[in-house]
Amino acid sequence: MTQFEAYDFDERNIVWRSLPWLDHVSYFVYNVDETNRIVDVIFKFAANERAMLHQHKVPYVTLVIQGELRLFHANGKLKEIRPVGSYVMGAANGEPHTEGGGDRDAIVFFSNRNVDDELYEFLDEEGRTFQVLRLADFKAELDAQVALGTAAKLAPRSF
Repeated sequence: MTQFEAYDFDERNIVWRSLPWLDHVSYFVYNVDETNRIVDVIFKFAANERAMLHQHKVPYVTLVIQGELRLFHANGKLKEIRPVGSYVMGAANGEPHTEGGGDRDAIVFFSNRNVDDELYEFLDEEGRTFQVLRLADFKAELDAQVALGTAAKLAPRSF
């Protein structure tokens, strides 16, 4: 273990949210910029668990800020491990996959780009669409965070 692996991301100011149908994943929406078509979200993937099979519908950038993000092919075979500090640019409509934390929770910042409507399509065991998360869903989540006061300390600011 290196000296940096001993430290956790300080998440005290984040009030994590979750969806009842999406196990092992929590999130916090930082910004929904409808003009520039960007949705910025931080996800927490539970240690040694996997999120539901899904496909990213828009280009995105990720930055792993705690732990490691493990990605798996649809058949369950390990595809890739992204260690803390990994910065990856992903393409829209890539291979459906699952992902989750390693031996500790993974915290990953996602910046979704060129968003018109759909961001993530979640699939059932047969590969059929189960649920789609859209721009309006993230906007509603951000609005809820603001209404609850949980976004105040972390609200986006322009300089």
